[in-house]
Amino acid sequence: MENKKIQVAIMGGYGTFHEIAAHHYFKDADAEIITSDSFDDLFRLMKQGAARYAISAIENSVAGSILPNYHLIHQSDLQITGEIYLRVCQNLVALSGQTIDDLREVYSHPMAILQSKPFFDKYPHIRLIDGRDTASCMRDISVNGLKGVGAIGSRFAAEKFNLEILSASIESNKKNYTRFLILTDKECLPEDRPAPNKSSISFSLAHEIGSLSKVLSIFSYFNINLSKIQSLPVIGKEWEYLFYVDLEFADRKLYCQSLVSVAPFIRDLHTMGEYCKGEVILE
Repeated sequence: MENKKIQVAIMGGYGTFHEIAAHHYFKDADAEIITSDSFDDLFRLMKQGAARYAISAIENSVAGSILPNYHLIHQSDLQITGEIYLRVCQNLVALSGQTIDDLREVYSHPMAILQSKPFFDKYPHIRLIDGRDTASCMRDISVNGLKGVGAIGSRFAAEKFNLEILSASIESNKKNYTRFLILTDKECLPEDRPAPNKSSISFSLAHEIGSLSKVLSIFSYFNINLSKIQSLPVIGKEWEYLFYVDLEFADRKLYCQSLVSVAPFIRDLHTMGEYCKGEVILE
């Protein structure tokens, strides 16, 4: 992708952690960022062909999985072609010259508020208010010159909107990482991409005792590491679940054999993507 211009759709506006992840992942390409208002809108843009790639957060090490996004990926025709783990550092920002004592309201994305809420226990006069995304809350403060109002987000966005960091790294857990998936249409998968060592699959099981245990035992036998397992109910079918599983493997042949071996015990096997395990990036 070096020196090639590509369109990358992100959730949220410019300055979000999604944009930071996009620039890191596509650092060797000329990436044109296309913003969206929601995850639903992000997948709608991809369906319309507005971008070649999309970046979607899927889980955070503090707040957990973003469950609706599993359903969006499963229902789309998109394939996971990569991933990246971004160290999330949340900062309290405001207009230059403001202090924490001046603030009466602080806006940010609900997940950013959740990640930094203990910090505000020391400032009971500040009201925390959910916003659309971290960057748009900062932009509103900058564009409208809002005094007495703060926001939570990245240093990248603070610099972008000329805001001052009043307190850096206010997240409660300093090992705070968000995992982002890189998605593309099946026809756009790079032909020269490296051999995968990770995959994301989904399947359902019969409602029988030991059915999941049998499947997990087969993966273990083939030396496949299950790095993530998430279950979600199948809409319209009582007590039936879809299992979303991330598999890590060193031998692709054994990985393929494991899928053949579990086939008699599962239903609706869907491979959402095969890709290389992502690197961890410090913002």
